[in-house]
Amino acid sequence: MKILFVEDDKIIAAGLCYSLQQEGYDVTHCLGVESARAALNEQSFGLALIDLGLPDGSGYDVCRLVKAKADIPVIFLTAIDDEVNVVMGLDMGADDYITKPFRIRELLSRIRTVIRRYDRAEPPKMVYDFCGITIDTARAKVYKGSREIILTSLEYRLLLIFARNRGQVLGRNQILESLWDVAGDFVNDNTLTVYIKRLREKIEDDPQHPRIIQTVRGMGYIGGQPD
Repeated sequence: MKILFVEDDKIIAAGLCYSLQQEGYDVTHCLGVESARAALNEQSFGLALIDLGLPDGSGYDVCRLVKAKADIPVIFLTAIDDEVNVVMGLDMGADDYITKPFRIRELLSRIRTVIRRYDRAEPPKMVYDFCGITIDTARAKVYKGSREIILTSLEYRLLLIFARNRGQVLGRNQILESLWDVAGDFVNDNTLTVYIKRLREKIEDDPQHPRIIQTVRGMGYIGGQPD
C-alpha cells in the first residue's frame, strides 16, 4: 500500500518512514501542503498520514485535497494542544487521529483498523486466481489446475492474505497481525516461518525456489510477484 505522509519535522519523518517501510508500506513523504498537492497530482495513495501543523498551511488543507482526489483513509498526527481542533478534521472526513508522542506499534494498529474499515465496505471477492492457484472462498476450497489442494485452516488463511495483497511486500508483523485478527490463533514469528514453508510445499512447483510466495530479504514476503 502507498501512504502519503505529510510531516514538516524531518527527524520525526525519517523515523516514521523507516518504520513504515519495514512493515512493507510504500511511503511518499511531503514537508507541506504544496508538496502534498504535487504528490497527489502525480500518484495514487491508499492512505494519508497528515500532521496538523504545517509551514505553508494546515493538515486540514491537505485533508481537503486528499478527499477531493479519492475516498481513502486519513489519520491526523497531532500535538496535545491540537486535540480540541481535531474535531474539525473528523467532520471533514478524517478517520482517526493520534497524539504525539506515540509508539509506532500504536500507529500501525490505527492504520490497520482504518484500512479494515474501508475494506469491509467493499463486497467480498468470491474467487481469486492467484498465480495458477484458484481460491474459492464461498466453499473454502483451493485448486491448482483441476487438482484440489488440501490446506489446514491456518494455511488457507495465510494463502488468502497473499492473494488479497497480491504484488505487495508484507512485513512479518503485518502477516502475524492479520492471522491473529482473523482467528485468534497463537502464531509467533518462528511458527510463521514453518507455516509458510508448509504452504509452499503444497502450492509451489519447486518449493526450494518459490515463485508464488517469495521472500524479500530484510522486509518480509511478496505474493504473486513474477520473476
